[in-house]
Amino acid sequence: MMNFDFGILDSINSILWGPWTPYVLLACGVLFSIWTRFIQFTVMTHGVQVVRGVYDDPDDPGVISHFQALSAALSATVGLGNIGGVALAVGVGGPGALFWMWIVGILGMALKSVEITLAMMYRNTTDPENPHGGAMWVVEAVVGSRGGVWSVVARCIGIFFCITLVIATFTSGNMFQAWSVAELTESYFAVPKVMTGIVMAVIVGLVIVGGIKRIGSVAGKLVPFMCLLYLVSAFTVLAVHMSELPGILNSIIQSAFQPTEAKGAFIGGSAGWAFIQGMKRAFFSNEAGLGSAPIAHAAAKTDEPAREGIVGGLGPFIDTLCICTVTGLVILSTQTWNRAAVGSFNGPVAIKAVPSDEAAEATPTAFTIDASDDATLLPIDPSGDWTVGSRFYFVGKVGGASHRESGSGRVKFFGEIRSDDDAATTINWIPVTENGDNWNGAVTDVTLESAEVYREYAGAELTGFAFDRDFPGLGRWLVTLAAWLFAVSSMISWSYYGEQGMVYLFGDRSVFPFKLAFLVGVIYAANWIEDANHMMMLMDLGTGAMLWSNIPIVLALGYLAIGSLDTYKKSLREGRFKVHRGASSNDT
Repeated sequence: MMNFDFGILDSINSILWGPWTPYVLLACGVLFSIWTRFIQFTVMTHGVQVVRGVYDDPDDPGVISHFQALSAALSATVGLGNIGGVALAVGVGGPGALFWMWIVGILGMALKSVEITLAMMYRNTTDPENPHGGAMWVVEAVVGSRGGVWSVVARCIGIFFCITLVIATFTSGNMFQAWSVAELTESYFAVPKVMTGIVMAVIVGLVIVGGIKRIGSVAGKLVPFMCLLYLVSAFTVLAVHMSELPGILNSIIQSAFQPTEAKGAFIGGSAGWAFIQGMKRAFFSNEAGLGSAPIAHAAAKTDEPAREGIVGGLGPFIDTLCICTVTGLVILSTQTWNRAAVGSFNGPVAIKAVPSDEAAEATPTAFTIDASDDATLLPIDPSGDWTVGSRFYFVGKVGGASHRESGSGRVKFFGEIRSDDDAATTINWIPVTENGDNWNGAVTDVTLESAEVYREYAGAELTGFAFDRDFPGLGRWLVTLAAWLFAVSSMISWSYYGEQGMVYLFGDRSVFPFKLAFLVGVIYAANWIEDANHMMMLMDLGTGAMLWSNIPIVLALGYLAIGSLDTYKKSLREGRFKVHRGASSNDT
């Protein structure tokens, strides 16, 4: 990916996702769960009734229905995070990561209800056909209304939030989606990545040109279909492993609180490592606390802000507790996360230390594979022969040290089969750079455990492989189709989020250049981002930046939303709301 210094990005992410971040987010979820008197129960009862249209009034302000608003928000959250993100969490963090995804899902329901209610209270409806909402408008309405220096402060906060919003739009809502689909489509069907990027850009462009009305209409049809298709297929796989599910659920809970031993492709990890991975991917998937979903919900037709907030609380339930869960269970039940080696290396192979210019030669910070040019890969698994583009890795053991975050003393060394100008195949070895500060103990040598290799699956590819293990071909077709649907749906909603940020920053004239840049970003990410670790860094940058810009706003002004929710629930109990379509009002 060009010559971008990912070391700098890694340093930024270490701050955004420091050891304090997950605890702050969990604390926010707990705080708002208690403060709203566990709004989750109201979400699961009254929220469902609202989505059904029981309280829809065509004369209310807004441009799309509650169902369409939820679908538009879900089209952003139900994306490759549910397929690729879960695979990354479980594949790297082990079964315990899924448990922490559940916790985030439950607590995220309260957090999301509060932030959406807050955005609905202060949305900008100056243009009835194009309402604006989000944290930037909340700050401007509440803080900026004080006048004087407070107006400047409010504007600065709003600008900062929108900058992080645009960053997240291009990294999480655009690049990760396009990259995952391109990798998956090339892996299964040998379609050039650039072609995938172009096709996706055209499809997304045809939708986003119509604005929020078209996005809401498309999402309202696409989201239910793709969710149902994916869930039915996943339950088919889980039915094969029905007798194993109790044991799997037990391992999920155990691994959440104690280390998971290394086995096969899984290099091992501590309970804290599972916690971090599960938290990161869950917040990336359901977006609770990011401040993105309120932008879509702000277009809903309603004169009751709390009503839409309650509807928004359904997002984390559907996204994380339903779709992410079945993905994780499929990966665990098929033993994909700790799969066996699929090949061996024929020829002398070892790990070579490469000292950095800044470090003393006795303490190398980079390691790479040292193999003879005529060495070859020998497939020993029915998963297929090695072909150009195949990625694999050896497992190395660090002498006398363990990783500070994962607690593991193992590390992966990647290689990729490539073709040169003469059509000859070669192996491209990817050096592993390890900062000594990341290890408990001095990293002086790394040795290979064996010459066996494991096939590397990037994100959604791992989920596809999991489906294929029980039903050969199912992952190839289902996950590819689901990945396309999920990615396109996410990108069309995230493009709207970014568009709203640009409108706040530069006005309506910035919308067209932004959309053009967004579509170019799709093609770029699909074809030129190759390293999965780099993609994960970009994901973490987008979600981390938005979390730290939005959470302080929600914490400072959340009391306003709590008051609105309390008043609404009281009115609901007293039966003050008009019910439409002949439904009963007793649905508290």
